[in-house]
Amino acid sequence: MISTNDVKPGMALDLPEGLFSVVEYQHVKPGKGKAFVRMKLKNVRTGAVIDKTFRAGENVPRARIDRRDFTFLFRDDLGFHMMDGETYEQTVIPAELLGDTADFLGDGMAVVVSMYDGTPVDVELPASVELEVTYAEPGVKGDRVSGATKPVTLSTGRVVDVPLFVEQGDVVKVDTRTGDYITRVT
Repeated sequence: MISTNDVKPGMALDLPEGLFSVVEYQHVKPGKGKAFVRMKLKNVRTGAVIDKTFRAGENVPRARIDRRDFTFLFRDDLGFHMMDGETYEQTVIPAELLGDTADFLGDGMAVVVSMYDGTPVDVELPASVELEVTYAEPGVKGDRVSGATKPVTLSTGRVVDVPLFVEQGDVVKVDTRTGDYITRVT
């Protein structure tokens, strides 16, 4: 248990409604009446954000989230197979947990998995990844308009928009949070 006066953004709380991460925290002392704490909480499993108010000094259950380094091995019908970097145990992460970010996972990629009671609740990829372009339409000579883009297919199957000068076989850096092209590596 932790007092609401000691809660900070980023902490995890195990409330009756589910497992929540504190997004915003505000201690309010009105002119009249007792102080209270207003929090914006994000459900770790569903991603839904709720506002909740607590009395100042009230105890709330704190959740222990274990963050570990894992390596992505392969994907099959069961999900994404990951190996723990310390114990070398394999864990299967369900596809729903990764969502759209699964399109950026490459073999041997290092990720951080958040575990709660031995169950994975979140997977964090690096901020950017370098992937090879496996298919790109050829650029037409003279077609070099500033800011023009074309869709290309990456080695993981993800389609992103890149500048016209990127060709098949190039390696590009892509932001995993937004899916946007950053730069051409080679």
